Amino acid sequence: MGELLDLLTPYVGRVCGSIALDSGPDAAQDTLVTVMRSLRSLREPAALFGWARTIAVREALRHAERDARARPINAEVMSHLPAPGEPQLAADVRDVLAHLSPRHRAVLVLRDLHGFTEVDAAALLDVQPGTVKSRLHRARQSFRKEWIS
Repeated sequence: MGELLDLLTPYVGRVCGSIALDSGPDAAQDTLVTVMRSLRSLREPAALFGWARTIAVREALRHAERDARARPINAEVMSHLPAPGEPQLAADVRDVLAHLSPRHRAVLVLRDLHGFTEVDAAALLDVQPGTVKSRLHRARQSFRKEWIS
C-alpha cells in the first residue's frame, strides 16, 4: 500500500492542485482515501492511473465548488503584466484561474494543461462532449477577460 501511495500521490496532487487550487491538498487526500477504500473494485490493474484520475477530477471539482460558495468574489485588478518566464507570471495565472467557476476551471485545465480531448474530458467530468465544448469556450473567454482586466 505504501508503494502504491508513493506512486499515486504526486500524480493525484498535480491533478487536484490545478483544479481545486488552495484546496488541492485536501482534494488529493480525499482522492487517495477513496482510491484505497475502493481498490478492490478496480478490475484491471493497468487502468489504475485513469481510474485514480477520474476520482481526482471529481474530488477536486467538489472541493473547488465548495470553496467558490464559501469565498466572496475578489475583483482585484493586476497593476502590471509580468514578462514570460517571470516567477510572478505563474502566480498571476493561478489568480486568474481562481476567478473562474470550478466547472470552467476544470474543463480549461483538463483540455489546455493536461491535453485531454473533449471526449476524454467529458468522460472524466461525467458530461456530454458538447457541454465540454461550451464550457471550454466560456472558460477561455472568462480567462481572457480576467487576464486583461
